[in-house]
Amino acid sequence: MLYAADVQGINRNRNFERKGMKLGFIGLGIMGTPMALRLAKAGHALHVTTIGPVAEELLKQGAQHLATAEQVAEQSEIIFIMVPDTPQVADVLFGEHGCASAALKGKTIVDMSSISPIETKRFAQQVRDLGADYLDAPVSGGEIGAREGTLSIMVGGDENVFARVKPLFDILGKNITLVGGNGDGQTCKVANQIIVALNIEAVSEALVFASKAGADPARVRQALMGGFASSRILEVHGERMLNRTFNPGFKISLHQKDLNLALQSAKALALNLPNTATCQELFNTCAANGGGELDHSSLVQALELMANHKIS
Repeated sequence: MLYAADVQGINRNRNFERKGMKLGFIGLGIMGTPMALRLAKAGHALHVTTIGPVAEELLKQGAQHLATAEQVAEQSEIIFIMVPDTPQVADVLFGEHGCASAALKGKTIVDMSSISPIETKRFAQQVRDLGADYLDAPVSGGEIGAREGTLSIMVGGDENVFARVKPLFDILGKNITLVGGNGDGQTCKVANQIIVALNIEAVSEALVFASKAGADPARVRQALMGGFASSRILEVHGERMLNRTFNPGFKISLHQKDLNLALQSAKALALNLPNTATCQELFNTCAANGGGELDHSSLVQALELMANHKIS
C-alpha cells in the first residue's frame, strides 16, 4: 500500500525526469558553459547568470540571461552552481540578491563547484532550514568531459534527492556516484585532486628525466602507454607537455585552490600529506613565474626550471 508521502515522492521523481524543466545555472566559465549547454540541448528551459558574457550558442538554445542569482532561483525548480571557490558559493547562496533571497521552499540546490567540505555541510544545513534540498556534486573530467557529457560526478546528499536529480546528472556525466551525505562529495573531489596532481607530477618527472637522459620523450610516452604506467594523465597531459599546449582546460590557480583545501583539511585531521605539499610548491613556482592561468599540465615547467632542461 502506498501512503500519500510515497505517492508524492514518486510524482516528484517523475517530474524530475520530464523534459522542459525550469533549470537555473549560475556560473558559466570553462566548465559551466558546456554543462549548461548540454542541459539546454536536452530540452530544458535554462535561466542563467554569470559574471562575464553568456555564450551566444547558449542564448540560441533559449537560455534566459538574468541579472542575479535571486532571479535565477525564483524562476527555477533546480539551481545548479558552478563557480570557482567557497566564497563565491557563499555569495551566490546567501549574499545580496543570492538564492536565499528567493522563496526556496521545494526547490533543489546542486552545487557542482569544488569547495570546502566543511563549509559545504554548513551551506547544506542553511539551505535545508529554508525548506529546500541540497546536493554537493563536484566533477572531474575537465572541459572535454563537460562538452562530451562524460564527467565523473561525486555527489553528497540525501539518497532520495540524488535519485530525483540523477536524470539530469546523466546528461552531464557517465560515472555518477552518491558518495554519502552532504560534504562527502566535496571530500571525494579533494581526494581526486590529490591523485590528479600527483599523477601530473609523476608524468612530468618521467618525461623530463627521459628527455635529459637523451631519449625521445614522445617515444618514451608511447612505450609507457602500453604498460602498467599507462594512465589518462599520461595520455592527455603527457601529450600537452610534449606539444606545449598549455591553454587551460583546468587552470593551475584552481588546482592550487583544491590542494589548499586538501592541506587545510589534513591539518584539521592531524594528517601529513607530504607529496601533496610538494605538488603545491611546484604549482606555486609556476604561478610565481606567471603561469597561474595556464593548464595544470604546465606543472612540468617547474621541473624543467629545476633541471635547467626543457623537454624536446
